[in-house]
Amino acid sequence: MERKPLERNASGESSRTILEPGKAGQFDARIAKVKAAILHGREDVRVAHIEPSALRAGEVRVSIEAALTCGTDLKVFKRGYHARMIVPPSVFGHEFAGSISEIGQGVTGWKVGERIVAANSAPCGSCAYCRRGQENLCDDLLFLNGAYAESIVVPARLVQKNMLRLAPGTRCVDAALTEPLACVAQGWQETGARAGENVLVIGSGPIGLMFAALARHEGCRVTLAGRGPRLETARKAGVNHIIDVGGGGDVAAADGKGGGGFDVVIEAVGKPESWQAATRLARKGGKVNFFGGCPAGTVVALDTNLLHYSNLTLYSSFHHTPRTIRRALELIEAGVVRAKDFVDGEAFLDDLPGLFQSMAAGNRAVKTLIRMRSSSQS
Repeated sequence: MERKPLERNASGESSRTILEPGKAGQFDARIAKVKAAILHGREDVRVAHIEPSALRAGEVRVSIEAALTCGTDLKVFKRGYHARMIVPPSVFGHEFAGSISEIGQGVTGWKVGERIVAANSAPCGSCAYCRRGQENLCDDLLFLNGAYAESIVVPARLVQKNMLRLAPGTRCVDAALTEPLACVAQGWQETGARAGENVLVIGSGPIGLMFAALARHEGCRVTLAGRGPRLETARKAGVNHIIDVGGGGDVAAADGKGGGGFDVVIEAVGKPESWQAATRLARKGGKVNFFGGCPAGTVVALDTNLLHYSNLTLYSSFHHTPRTIRRALELIEAGVVRAKDFVDGEAFLDDLPGLFQSMAAGNRAVKTLIRMRSSSQS
């Protein structure tokens, strides 16, 4: 297998996404090779045994007890890379929780055996955006990949900023939802919806379903438009009204039960036509969050007359911050978002290549739990 040196961000820190070369003396001989999924290119993921890198100062090694599939990982699988996060050949996956198995020099406040969840990135804390409290827009985000593996090394910056200890009763499979839920919490916070408002969520994927669950928790009346078996998850989340667009349901007919449109519209699909529809479905003075990202280069035509004379407020939320990572884990540990409502399948790490092929073909699963070994407990 061809191996490349680690890429580093602007601060010289490793993103931990590229396989490290096996230099003499670099690895701790006491640590056996670990099984990991490696992205080699477009729709090419292979499971292999790789050398674990030796810990550097400030880092911790985590034994992964639960990893979850994600729509972003599916996009990366289809494209073969991610411009900001992954250059193949690379370890793969970013939603995980587990227990600390080794601690690097200089790490304080943690001990081997503690169960944790870590985000997939950490901001620098010093750029202009971080100083404004917009850490999701950090000019020097440090990304972490490698969740589809038996273990992962968490870089020092993530240990300091975005690695959280789990409560005794929190299951790793629940905690692994922290990163996507943090992105949703970021979007919800920026949109500023209030209790009692009518919220429309367009999209029944994991993100849309999390928006629906959070909106219900915050006291909003929620309508969700989607299709397929995922709508059953929306019902479990207590959504007030479900529109099956695959069955001929008309989103425009459900305009907030008061006429004139919805107070808040969340677009969680990432298609130009959905972005356009979202603006038409908001009431005068309403808010629209274009949360679903369209493919690079996409251009969307919006009715400027509608935007202006309806006084619409438009948002387009991205990623998460240390604050919303913590908020997400709080919501999980409070039982607002639970794995049993979102994780509807299981697979072993060895089966990951075939699983992603089925996901690319449209298997409609919400999220799949990846178990590293048959005896794994999460």
